[in-house]
This record gives sequence, structure tokens and C-alpha cells, in this order.
Amino acid sequence: MKDYFTLSVPEGQLSTMNVLALAHIGDAVYEVLCRGWLCSQQLETIGNLHKATVAMVRADAQAAAMGVLLPRLTAEELAVFKRGRNANVHQIPKNASRRDYTYATGLEALFGWLYLQGRKERINQLFAAVVGEEAEKEV
Repeated sequence: MKDYFTLSVPEGQLSTMNVLALAHIGDAVYEVLCRGWLCSQQLETIGNLHKATVAMVRADAQAAAMGVLLPRLTAEELAVFKRGRNANVHQIPKNASRRDYTYATGLEALFGWLYLQGRKERINQLFAAVVGEEAEKEV
């Protein structure tokens, strides 16, 4: 049976994929990571869980997360982030600055790119840095 939860897209296909498609899947990957981590924190009510999730996935929070991640990225990962950051996004939400939104798009593209390669260990390392937990092994 094909494993639809763990995908592995060939590098050639990834390099030609629209960066906003990478951000599209990366948005979902990042939100699942945030939701899972917050559930593990045992927040008492669903309202608190929802508020905490929204706080983590907002553009300004994702931009701040990129500030933590930028020094940890490989040259290849940095290139993917920059592709996402420089994507031609037509609509920016009212509650987000252009800079925050472009950085958030870059973060999402990076997580999408890693996910589509099946690089769960690297995703976990980067997410651990975002939430302030020591990653087991840096790449």
C-alpha cells in the first residue's frame, strides 16, 4: 500500500515545482507540527489550544521562527527559503506586514520542500529549534 502520509518526490520534480505549491504543503506540515507539539503541552481547554495554535502559525510568529532558523540552514535550505520569501504573493492579510508574510511563505516553502523529500529528521531538528527544545543532531 502506498504511504500517502510520508511522500518522497524526486529532486528533479521538486526543483521545478512552483514555490507556492511548496508553501501550500509546508503550511499544513508546519501547522500539524504546532498542533501536535501544543497537544503534548497538555493545555487545559480546546479554546486555549486553538489560541496557542493561532499564535504559533500567524505570519509574525513564523517570521520570528525564521529568525531562529536562518543561522541553522544549509546553503540548499537557505536557497529554498529565499525562493519562498521572494515568491510573487498577490494578497497579504491585513494583520501581517509584507516582510512577515514573505518570511512566513519562505518558512512554509522550506518545510514543504523538506516534507516532500521525506526528510522528517531534519524537519524535527528545525522545529525543535523553533520551540526552544534542543535538537538531538544538527545537520
